Amino acid sequence: MKTKFILAIAIFILAAAGAFYFLRPHTFHGTVIQSPDPSHDFKLTGVNGDVSLSDYRGKLVLIYFGYTFCPDICPATLANVAQALRDMGDEKASEIQTIMISLDPERDTPEKLAAYVTHFHPTFIGITGSQDDLITITTLYGIFFQKKEGSSATDYLIDHTATLMVIDREGYLKLVFPFGVTSKEIAEDLEYMLRQ
Repeated sequence: MKTKFILAIAIFILAAAGAFYFLRPHTFHGTVIQSPDPSHDFKLTGVNGDVSLSDYRGKLVLIYFGYTFCPDICPATLANVAQALRDMGDEKASEIQTIMISLDPERDTPEKLAAYVTHFHPTFIGITGSQDDLITITTLYGIFFQKKEGSSATDYLIDHTATLMVIDREGYLKLVFPFGVTSKEIAEDLEYMLRQ
């Protein structure tokens, strides 16, 4: 009798722990944004023509501002996103579009951008535009960028905000990842958002 009672208590505790684990609120690894307005649409140029944010309504869209000559931050971020998508599997990854907007239109042609981003993942898109277009878009999205002198090998570099933005299926900015977020953390948050 005593053994059955102890066993029943143990089962109850395990069930309660399981329920807590699966029903607890999700803790995001980035900053959650509660914007009342949809994200600003844009139209920039990719290797296959013009690309707009609104082209991907119905998908989660990851937007990253960077450039192909970036020595460390851009490749690290894109590699983490690519690994997150691979970990999530093709079916879930097909519901997500990653777009890199180049802040270096002088060097980043649409062809160079396409080769660069697809090196990380075949679904990634690279786009850019005129300096005026980029200033408008970065201002609307709160992105800082500034050209600075580099070495004789690099000519110049670009300091820039290194966040990764997630736009939901309806076109609202919902999440901003800081630089350094891991592929596992990205995957966890994206999988949660896909279930919403």
